[in-house]
Amino acid sequence: MKKLYGVTVPLVTPFTEADKVDTKSLEALTEYLVERGVQCLYPAGTTGEMMYLGVEERKAVAETVTQKNAGRAVVYVHAGAWNLSDTLTLARHAVEIGADGIGVVTPTFFKLTDRELLEYYRAVSESVPEDFPIYLYGIPQCAVNDITVELARELAASCPNVIGIKYSFNDMSRIQQFMTLKEESFSVLCGPDDLFAATCFAGGDGTVSGNANVIPEQYEALWQAIREKDVDRAVKLQRRVNTLNQVLSCTQNIARYKVMLQHRGILATAAMRAPLARLAREEAETMIRRMEQLRYLEA
Repeated sequence: MKKLYGVTVPLVTPFTEADKVDTKSLEALTEYLVERGVQCLYPAGTTGEMMYLGVEERKAVAETVTQKNAGRAVVYVHAGAWNLSDTLTLARHAVEIGADGIGVVTPTFFKLTDRELLEYYRAVSESVPEDFPIYLYGIPQCAVNDITVELARELAASCPNVIGIKYSFNDMSRIQQFMTLKEESFSVLCGPDDLFAATCFAGGDGTVSGNANVIPEQYEALWQAIREKDVDRAVKLQRRVNTLNQVLSCTQNIARYKVMLQHRGILATAAMRAPLARLAREEAETMIRRMEQLRYLEA
């Protein structure tokens, strides 16, 4: 089973001005990221505005990325949805199109018990082949529900295809605790970008970074330093990434990514799916000017 590692990019979902998924721009984004050497692609996740897409739109996004990638990078499709039925549909679809695995966020809005979450993930696990890998996805600040170490341990023990977790809450202690599961073979990726180097040096496998849509060169340079165990260089590059991300993520982070990707000539528009709004022109111009002052293309 292929696992996620290094730099995993949760792709933005491009839209036309008529509010349709822009598959042409999505193909361009996929090619741009693969050419820059990112290890893994993760379509239809949080950064892809997943909960504002319909099931058929999400299928189209997954198919576009998987087909354009053509086996070059690892592709995990995010399958978590508003309800179990849609989640199972998207999980099975990922298998059908030849994705390497899926990520599944906790159910959202209603606060659930660990028993309810356990049964939810078991249903997802049983809906796909036993050798088709699944990453749990915890982002309690958005989804309400959290994934405890105890819940992850039980899922890893009872579901052979649950092989890891993407944890997007800023809790380095819990991130390290996840690394102890399955006799320390449980794959762990951090969501907070500023913990990328720290997570890897502590024994984790990498990061899932929305910011890497825009500055993949910076993330690949940092990943190379981590792989080479060049701590001094990794610290320096992590600080540079942090500085750039303060500009990219200070407000309306997804809208900012799209502005910069349009500026880089990858996306045709910076349109967002309502109720999310695109970045105001003045803010966009200020951000572009600041990123250029920081020489964001120079790794």
